[in-house]
Amino acid sequence: MKVFKVLFLTGLFMISCGEAKKENKSEELTGTEMTENITAEETPASLETIVGVASGNENFSTLVAAVQAADLVGTLSSEGPFTVFAPTNESFAKLPEGTVENLLKPENKASLINLLTYHVVAGKFPAADVIEAINTNDGTFVIETVQGDKLTLTLDGEKVKVIDAKGNASMVVITDVEASNGVIHAIDAVVMPAE
Repeated sequence: MKVFKVLFLTGLFMISCGEAKKENKSEELTGTEMTENITAEETPASLETIVGVASGNENFSTLVAAVQAADLVGTLSSEGPFTVFAPTNESFAKLPEGTVENLLKPENKASLINLLTYHVVAGKFPAADVIEAINTNDGTFVIETVQGDKLTLTLDGEKVKVIDAKGNASMVVITDVEASNGVIHAIDAVVMPAE
């Protein structure tokens, strides 16, 4: 399988379509449940970009703030396509106290860009394609992020596990949130690049 080139920031890991996001905040959602409210007229071309989708979901306000602070809005609003493994607000809250605030400071912009682009892969990879790639590659699928480091994808039961460069794991909790320039998969922890 070909290696996925990651094109962008973790900061566009914003997921949500319609009202399903609000109704099921505490429940695990599938991409199908989240996209049920998209009508036949709302084809990918008429959808918001990854940034627009994320901005419309209160569960991604930290990610959106980070993308804005890193000046990545233009990148993530570009044609793409991109696949974003988007951390939720709860994911950012798991980081050590003060980490997010520190990353948002202007003097730490390079570190923030490094972190956010580690969550983005060049190309559109729906959940079914990711699972197929894992299964056809002996249970692990390694992808390159836009940042340059790699993520390792495996299965934990029926769920996709994302393992970062430091060996930490995050689970995909929402899949296949469509945007005009790619797809978003929500994850339950922030993944960290090697440096």
